[in-house]
Amino acid sequence: MKVFRNYFYNAGYQILAMILPLITSPYITRVLGRNGVGINSFTNSLIQYFVLFGSIGIGLYGNREIAFVRDDRQKLSQTFWEIAILKALTVTIAYAVFLLFLVFYHEYRSYMLLQSIYIIAAGIDISWLFMGLEDFKKTVIRNTLVKVLSVILIFTFVKDAGDTGKYILILAGSIFFGNLTLWPYLKKTVTAVDWKKLNIFKHLRPAVILFVPQIAIQVYLVLNKTMLGLIINSDYSGFFDRSDNIVRVVLSLATATGTVMLPHVANAFSKGDNKRVKYYLSESFDFVSFLTVPLTFGLAALAVKFAPWFYGAEFQPVGNAMMLESAIILLIGWSNVIGQQYLLPTNQIKSYSTSVIMGAIVNIIANVPLIYLFGLQGAVFATVLSELAVTGYQLWKIRGQVKFRELFVNVPKYLIAGIIMFLAVFKVNSIQNFGILAILMQVLLGTTIYIVVLLILRPTILKKIRSIIENYRVRK
Repeated sequence: MKVFRNYFYNAGYQILAMILPLITSPYITRVLGRNGVGINSFTNSLIQYFVLFGSIGIGLYGNREIAFVRDDRQKLSQTFWEIAILKALTVTIAYAVFLLFLVFYHEYRSYMLLQSIYIIAAGIDISWLFMGLEDFKKTVIRNTLVKVLSVILIFTFVKDAGDTGKYILILAGSIFFGNLTLWPYLKKTVTAVDWKKLNIFKHLRPAVILFVPQIAIQVYLVLNKTMLGLIINSDYSGFFDRSDNIVRVVLSLATATGTVMLPHVANAFSKGDNKRVKYYLSESFDFVSFLTVPLTFGLAALAVKFAPWFYGAEFQPVGNAMMLESAIILLIGWSNVIGQQYLLPTNQIKSYSTSVIMGAIVNIIANVPLIYLFGLQGAVFATVLSELAVTGYQLWKIRGQVKFRELFVNVPKYLIAGIIMFLAVFKVNSIQNFGILAILMQVLLGTTIYIVVLLILRPTILKKIRSIIENYRVRK
């Protein structure tokens, strides 16, 4: 039950963290316009490279290392301080490099300085400690309050096209403040350590090994926006960002399992319980497939009319981009299970790294020609190809370790239900006037169709859901 509770905590926060900006998006896109939105997207894509290099993969590495030693409070404390100090040093170096970059890069300098708060925020981020301890409640509650505060500040202070700087400051400042609020919990979590015995740099090499795939991941998360801004203009960087935001909101329902399951699987692996590790993989893969198939087809069915209705007429190109990009919901859902819930916690880092490096290479190779030929659609297609390469390689690497029949036992049934749902919702969407009532009706229609078809096809997950509900009732 702890895994399910942590999943819902993390899923709830991930959704909230993505949805709250979306609540403000219709307002922001109309107040700042495509130019202001584009400037924020483009400058943020640049700053994320410095955040990435400053963090050197410590988020995943710290999560895993804390999970390994969490039963020994003294080792836990020493490990925490070693990793936290190492991260502070690397982030300081990254910020110095950023200041050097500004000496040569003059465009949007004031906006870049505001965006640099994200670098400082990365330096004080200790959420990996609580994730490794499987204590998601603290992170969720504190950061939820901060996110809500940021929404209030946006509606209060961002009033016209000249407030792009204020908007960036509020977004970056909320991340900084959210990370800062976790520090008071350290008193009850870690004990005093002998500072002279800390071996900070022993964590550098393993963190850098995990850093390599993080570089690759960041390439095909951010490069598209950077390239669109450089090749066409910052407006198109904003278009891609708006499409990507919606897709990532929907995707957060599935990827929340990765953060929850990584420490769980790592702890089982450290005790030599390989049978349970593979059981977790099979169960998580089926659950994520059950979720991501309807999310993929549902968003694709709504996208074309949803984007201009939600963001405004200026953002018409976002609709078709979103429809194509929705394919990555299923692909990332699968690669998240295999990569972060199996390969990483079982120390198969080389396979994980190679998969995301392959995705980055595909993205780099495909991005320039596809953007030149097809603009925004080309950037989205490059993203889909990248995720396809990552997922395909990971499946190939684990082919001898798990039985694909167990992983994919219910996937054909989910796909049949998803396709039928898509055809029905897309047809209704194309002939119906769009609005909030239409969205609710179409979501209800799609959900009903998906559930009814699954009840007919009877995938094994239905028995598991029934069992969980019955156990919950018995506990109450």
